[in-house]
Amino acid sequence: MLKTNEYEFWFVVGSQHLYGEETLNEVKKNTVAIINELNEKGDFPYPIVFKTVVTTADSITQVMKEINYNDRVAGVITWMHTFSPAKNWIRGTKLLQKPLLHLNTQFANDIPWDTIDMDYMNLHQSAHGDREYGFINARLNKNNKIVVGHWKEERLQNEIKQWMDVAVAYNESFHIKVARFGDNMRNVAVTDGDKIEAQIKFGWTVDYYGIGDLVAEMKEVTEEEIDAVYKECEEKYELVVGDNDPSFFEGQVKEQIRIEIALRKFLERGGYSAFTTNFEDLWGMKQLPGMAVQRLNEAGYGFAGEGDWKTAALDRLIKIMSHNKATGFMEDYTYNLVQGQETILGSHMLEVDPTFASTKPRVEVHPLGIGGKEDPARLVFDGSEGEAVNITISDFGDRFKLVMYEVDGNKPETPAPNLPVARQMYTPKSGFYEGVKKWVEHGGGHHTVLSFAVTADQIEDLGKMFELEVIKIK
Repeated sequence: MLKTNEYEFWFVVGSQHLYGEETLNEVKKNTVAIINELNEKGDFPYPIVFKTVVTTADSITQVMKEINYNDRVAGVITWMHTFSPAKNWIRGTKLLQKPLLHLNTQFANDIPWDTIDMDYMNLHQSAHGDREYGFINARLNKNNKIVVGHWKEERLQNEIKQWMDVAVAYNESFHIKVARFGDNMRNVAVTDGDKIEAQIKFGWTVDYYGIGDLVAEMKEVTEEEIDAVYKECEEKYELVVGDNDPSFFEGQVKEQIRIEIALRKFLERGGYSAFTTNFEDLWGMKQLPGMAVQRLNEAGYGFAGEGDWKTAALDRLIKIMSHNKATGFMEDYTYNLVQGQETILGSHMLEVDPTFASTKPRVEVHPLGIGGKEDPARLVFDGSEGEAVNITISDFGDRFKLVMYEVDGNKPETPAPNLPVARQMYTPKSGFYEGVKKWVEHGGGHHTVLSFAVTADQIEDLGKMFELEVIKIK
């Protein structure tokens, strides 16, 4: 399983010297209490680390520099416990290059009317301080996340958790490397794009390799390695021989395993976390990669077909956000237009991500009319049910555009005995006709990343971090 780097989030509290050392000590005490309880009881995906109480422009600038250059720090959470003059934050905030969450909270969730006095008011004036701080972030066009409420609330904690996953994905984006075996599918427009601009904008490195590089790697795979993975597949999946000769079936499955092992070694050696293949470029191969791709998807690798490097990188990015749960490459394939039953069938030639599987995947071998090669093995299963988000990225020359809508995911209710591929049904929440129309109007591609594990709000947060145009179809 692909793993992300280890990250943490720094917690920085704003105050000033006006109220004296005793107040500052209380600010620190309260902050440490909050962080300790959040880490102990909040079930956060990454630890929160108390860094400091800042009171001057120099101290703020220094901590922001440290955040930028500490690779372990994925982002910063700020809180104005008292009033923190926002001019002090200008230089440090301008320098900050990592995600910022402004936590608008206070230590207590009530007003102690029987004992409240001006000392209490001065100490617990987040309502005052957060507005001053919020103004300077807005003035600087910081595009930061703002979370409001009491820090013990489950709703607020969930918002922070979801933002953490987005922030980590943002950091990891600059480490995503895509290996392309072959070029884009010939004459297709939407899957192409400016790789240099993508590296500037998102940090994605996209490298081309001839399919012969993969074929050479395949020749080095041993029969012992193949047999070991075959045994794993026998335990993990249902092997359906069907009308095939058993020895032929086993040979076709083992050829996919050979591809998988070679791909994995190639990707690991080059530090690649995403890849593409192309059915128009299969020189020296016996099969189009099918089950091989699916098993690598299951392990967390990003993927897209036909050389679509943008969707492959986006797939890996969203897999990081979702912790590789029910997220993967998808293609809008065909419609059901029966009135009152309108929906989209999502699938692909072979390569549907097994993280979607709601049934035990079956290994099947069937002819494939595209690619001109031998019958490939593939994993066949039904998809998931529930709320999901479908996302695509397009290059418009002067900008990248992210188009998305929320969908209701469904499993197919009718068998398709002549369609031996994994199937995922989904319908736009905006309504089928309006959703499809707006998707086409905005230039959304046919290749997407579908996820049952991330939210539209998280995608919008990601777009803010990258200063990316995001179209949410409603």
